[in-house]
Amino acid sequence: MSSYVLPVLYVLFLWWFSTGLILYLNGLPRWTFKWTLTGSSFLLALALIGLYATRDDTRITGAYLGFTFALLVWAWQEVAFLLGLVTGSRREPCPPGVRGWLRVRLAFQTVWHHELALLVLGAAVWTLSADGANPTGWWTFVVLYVMRQSAKLNLFLGVRNLSESFLPPHLTYLHSYFRRRPMNALMPWSVLLGGAVATWLWWQTGDATLSPFEVSARVFAAILLSLALLEHAFMVLPLPSEALWSWGLRSRAAAAQEKPT
Repeated sequence: MSSYVLPVLYVLFLWWFSTGLILYLNGLPRWTFKWTLTGSSFLLALALIGLYATRDDTRITGAYLGFTFALLVWAWQEVAFLLGLVTGSRREPCPPGVRGWLRVRLAFQTVWHHELALLVLGAAVWTLSADGANPTGWWTFVVLYVMRQSAKLNLFLGVRNLSESFLPPHLTYLHSYFRRRPMNALMPWSVLLGGAVATWLWWQTGDATLSPFEVSARVFAAILLSLALLEHAFMVLPLPSEALWSWGLRSRAAAAQEKPT
């Protein structure tokens, strides 16, 4: 039972806490941004070293470490993006009335530096861990990458809840590239395909021939994918997802109160 419960609780806590912490740090005054990026870059370096050091670690702790290191790599690009340091060459709202491929091109220009950073980080994670006996870190990054791309496309095509409060003031221009719609054609496929893979992963964890390490590695991937599907559900259902991280958004409220009127 511990092969299931402990990894699930561990992922749930890190998912909730790391999201809130990143939101909190990005809501602090701009003079703190350099320290936030410095600290996250130091953790990124440690995580990359850790992925290589644990690439052949097939103990249960190896699965935990692989997952944690990959999450730290992912956290760096989240921090760099929300700080506004690694976004894109376009930092302006979408002009009114723009449609079709022009809208696609302008939207891509707002995030292409970020997309390139994701590819570079993904290549680093693959190089350091994918061909080892412990692929947990690589699986973690793949799940995060695929589901994040799905979330971006769904926001672009249109969803009910845009979660505007998650973007800091210096990135509010990105809202103009989102659409508010009850549903879009991609969302059902995102949920269907993601749900099918998650179901297969959960089914795999019941294979009696797997070692405790292999079970833990699959549980990490399955719960992470399940949480990504939950985040997709937040986009289209009338659920107050911001309430989960209200503590992380308090720094923005405090900064707004400190501004001179």
